[in-house]
Amino acid sequence: MQTPVDFLAALAEPTRLAALRLLWDGREYCVCELMRHLGATQSRMSRHMGVLKAAGLVIDRRDAQWVRYRRNPDLPQSAARIVDAVIAATDAKGRIAA
Repeated sequence: MQTPVDFLAALAEPTRLAALRLLWDGREYCVCELMRHLGATQSRMSRHMGVLKAAGLVIDRRDAQWVRYRRNPDLPQSAARIVDAVIAATDAKGRIAA
């Protein structure tokens, strides 16, 4: 896990937060699925997933030519509660919910 600032910065970017919103249910997604759901290019999506992985929020596994991502099952409970709160407090576009 990185510093709290790095962790929160990973959550602050709208595309990364949207990806976490998808991954937070525990399912696995390949970059191509995330690209399709979020309207991002492959390079952009891979870069964002790298930031989330470095922050300890997601893990990946290689499946032939695909890289699949999912929520990190070993994420500390305190960090998971922060992500839960951010997801609950924001809408699908990452804005503070009314």
